[in-house]
Amino acid sequence: MAAMDVARTLRDARLAASMTQRQLAAQAGVPQSTVARIERGQTVPRVDTFDRLLRATDMRVSAQRVPGYGVDRTHIRELLRLTPERRLQVAVASANNLARLLASIRRQG
Repeated sequence: MAAMDVARTLRDARLAASMTQRQLAAQAGVPQSTVARIERGQTVPRVDTFDRLLRATDMRVSAQRVPGYGVDRTHIRELLRLTPERRLQVAVASANNLARLLASIRRQG
């Protein structure tokens, strides 16, 4: 999570819980100055500190899969460099190749 995402997430969680920075800090057991630095994006807390702060607002840190993570975008970037007309030609050629492959499979099966 980027520094601004952490800052925004913590600030939003604190405000949703109707807490001041001082109240959040006291509840989580950290200095108020730490909460202020995190919310300003000046520091990124360790995961356990961030979790403790969020838990004080009745929120939790969770992990979830991100669509597209691990996808090699090289081919996508190459296609985007092409003109729309050329991309259409590539798509038609790919569709024709797929049709020939499917026809071949049907003949064999």
